Amino acid sequence: MPAFSNLHIAVATMDDIPAITLLLNHAYRGETSKQGWTTEAHLIAGDTRTDEANTKQVMEQAGSVFLKYTNEQQQLIGCVNLQQHQNKLYLGMFSVAPELQGGGIGKQLLQAAEEHAQHLHCIAIYLSVISVRTELIQWYQRHGYQDTGERKFFKEDDLTGKHLQPLEFMIMEKVLAKKAISQ
Repeated sequence: MPAFSNLHIAVATMDDIPAITLLLNHAYRGETSKQGWTTEAHLIAGDTRTDEANTKQVMEQAGSVFLKYTNEQQQLIGCVNLQQHQNKLYLGMFSVAPELQGGGIGKQLLQAAEEHAQHLHCIAIYLSVISVRTELIQWYQRHGYQDTGERKFFKEDDLTGKHLQPLEFMIMEKVLAKKAISQ
């Protein structure tokens, strides 16, 4: 595991599952998410993005790690899940506390994800984003992610809320610099 260049970022442990779950739910669903610009409340009804059992299941997957961003008071205010799939890294469950969005925490977590990918000798990082999330897609593009052209159906389930319209995922990818990979 790499030592991250940002002292606020560390690998999460099982003890962090309740805080990660709460953050994901506040950042994506319900009224609290509307304080930030990454809310999905206008697309998916309900207050639940995930639960502790699902977060634990994701954390326990082979090749999966959560990075957490904590403030000076050691409160978890950002997180991202990274999963190695062969020579690429999947980035998901990415969130920052809604009231702190736009302050650079997300950029710092993306940088840490790249450091982790380089440590694993991955050639790219990919992610899925709801295709109608134009602002978020543009944010990822500004950080080097490109639309791969691949789309995946966003299946509604009993956990993550009722879709308010048909939704699909756009797959985006950032190819990592060869120089960085060879380190």
